[in-house]
Amino acid sequence: MTATPLSTTPGKDRTAAPPWRGGFGRLWTAAVVSRLGDALRAGAMPLLAASLTDDPLLIASVTACGFLPWLLFGLLGGAVADRVDQRRAMWAVDLLRGVLLAGFALAVALGHAGIALLLVLAFTLTTLQTLFDNAATALLPTLVPTEALAGANARLMTGQQLAGGLLATPLVPVLLLAGAAMPYAADAATYLLAALLVASLRTGAPDRPPRPAGSTLRAEMAEGIAALRHDRTLRCLGIATALCNTGVGALIATLVVLVTDGLHAGNAGYAAMGTAFAAGGVIGGFLARRIAERTGRVRAVLLAGTVQTGCLVLMGTVPVLAVSIGAMAVFGCMGTVWNVQLTTLMQERAPEGMLGRVAAAFRTLAVAGAPLGAVLGGAVAAGWGPLTPALLAAALFALTVASLVPLIN
Repeated sequence: MTATPLSTTPGKDRTAAPPWRGGFGRLWTAAVVSRLGDALRAGAMPLLAASLTDDPLLIASVTACGFLPWLLFGLLGGAVADRVDQRRAMWAVDLLRGVLLAGFALAVALGHAGIALLLVLAFTLTTLQTLFDNAATALLPTLVPTEALAGANARLMTGQQLAGGLLATPLVPVLLLAGAAMPYAADAATYLLAALLVASLRTGAPDRPPRPAGSTLRAEMAEGIAALRHDRTLRCLGIATALCNTGVGALIATLVVLVTDGLHAGNAGYAAMGTAFAAGGVIGGFLARRIAERTGRVRAVLLAGTVQTGCLVLMGTVPVLAVSIGAMAVFGCMGTVWNVQLTTLMQERAPEGMLGRVAAAFRTLAVAGAPLGAVLGGAVAAGWGPLTPALLAAALFALTVASLVPLIN
């Protein structure tokens, strides 16, 4: 088992811009279009759930269905992604998701959608996403050269943040005015378009070593976990991301409380915070490659985490809306810088033929922190006030940064 040597020296992580031809442009378009549809659906689902039931637990369960499949099937999705042709898996999953969303849109339009159907849909879509996301991570290195991976990841995340974070927000109420089914119909259309774009890629047969005779999915999932555990850099970054996601879960789950009760800013303030985060994420996509070239990838992660810690401290100690909006924008910017470096490091360091499984193990570990953080954030806010979840998140981020310092020695 081998991995790319770790570079932490400024200037060593030189990257090139990814070529739009050769498939990356179509993959980028598919990812951005699909993310737009996902954001439209995500914006409409809580409203639909609230119109179908007044049980807070059932409404919250819709969001929980966005996490649970990753914990149950994330590793399986990675193992399957390493076995199959990733391109075919991606367009097949998108085609199936498009059909499911089209059927659900029809049910909503006819008044036949109940909360049970909504829960099943949310769970099924995220289950399919476990295969799609791991396959997409493994497919990208076949479309762009190694030196262009960081630039490609940055452009993908920037486009997705722009579509999902900025464009979708004003579109949701417009679509809902045209009918409750429209966001789901739009999401179905984006999935079908993305399936066509991915199906048009010509990547050739996957280049991977043959599997040992009698190898099982369970054994291959274990190999992915072992590969992550044996790579010190990826293992430390995976644990760090889980800690950070615990903090992010605490912040996001209580953000509306922070804004309305802590800042007394109401719905407009809450919308401004979300927009600032999305705008910052777009800017971070433009900065991620440049920062890594100057500092090295691991130092870029450390820088991002340090700056995010400061942003969280500001949100937890200075109850001024303008300060929190600015802090949220910088927090989103550094979040994209962090994510670009992590994804690129996985693609560079995963053993041959195991990228899907390594990515799955990494994502499963990372996602596990978010629901825990949401519970902790709610408890802290109830006990010590609306600003304290941000301070809890700051403490977790600071712990994370400290734990990563040995990686650069």
